[in-house]
Amino acid sequence: MKNKFKRVLTNIMIISGALLTLSISSLSVASTSDTSILSSWHDGSSKKVIVNFVTKVTDKNASSFVKAEDRIAVFDNDGTLWAEQPLYTQLVFAIERIFALAPQHPEWQTQQPFSQLLKGDIKGALSGGESAITAIVMAANAGMTNEEYASIVQQWLAKAKHSTHQKHYAQMAYQPMLELINYLHDNDFKVFIVSGGGIEFIRAFSQDVYGIPSERVIGSTMKRSFENVDGKNVILRLAEMDFYNNNANKVIAINSHIGKRPIAAFGNSDGDLPMLQYTSDGKGESLSMIIHHTDEKREWAYDKKSHIGHLSKGLKQAKTNGWHLVDMKNEWKTIFK
Repeated sequence: MKNKFKRVLTNIMIISGALLTLSISSLSVASTSDTSILSSWHDGSSKKVIVNFVTKVTDKNASSFVKAEDRIAVFDNDGTLWAEQPLYTQLVFAIERIFALAPQHPEWQTQQPFSQLLKGDIKGALSGGESAITAIVMAANAGMTNEEYASIVQQWLAKAKHSTHQKHYAQMAYQPMLELINYLHDNDFKVFIVSGGGIEFIRAFSQDVYGIPSERVIGSTMKRSFENVDGKNVILRLAEMDFYNNNANKVIAINSHIGKRPIAAFGNSDGDLPMLQYTSDGKGESLSMIIHHTDEKREWAYDKKSHIGHLSKGLKQAKTNGWHLVDMKNEWKTIFK
């Protein structure tokens, strides 16, 4: 009788264990198909690739597991996190700043590219190419402290609207990418912005728009000086480029600021290729994705022929290196925030 009772008890424990295992397994399956994950993404290849990658690197029992301190993800900004057409947001800001500062600079009335710009000929002013754009950006973004500059940017963003969509620029952020950032944060990734845009310009809104703190923004820098002004020690912004954070410089900046190789990288143009290459060449699991602008109705469709966000080499290298192209038109349920 005693032995029979033991056998019955043992069978109950085995059955209970099996039910518990089945229950846990069912919960696990349910979590991977959770509709709350990346809800603005269609259940297509891109969403699957992202979820599978995150699952692999966060599974402690898998050989692909990556410690939380090494889960580094880097994102380009313009064209990857928010719209960059028809002009980069920071360039629009710089142009409007030139008009605001013009009364203090009468010499601009006869100096190019400022003269054309102040006459309303924006296309003509920008036809001077990189040198003209640099002159405009330097003049508009210098001559104040970092704190004053952040305040100027924030005030401008609070009022300025995109010329095509008539939305505030914060609303031109891509909703699917905001969800992706949150998803990575929820899985203990450290998320960084690595942009060709000005570092202080992006820092002025990165927390509010993307939920990314200012210390995790890497961008182009202007030369600065440490001065005592009116009894206060401040950092003054000078009208000269210090470091242009694009192409290979993005990798150098990642090494300098982060000191670790990312395991996930997201970009949209050929200027992001070195960052994607650096990420995919690392050991273990990695994810390199290119946001491909294919939606001419809700946003814009552009790649090889565009002077902004030019993407040509990236289309070829994506196939060669096994990177994933995100088709905005067919894979995103919604575009903007």
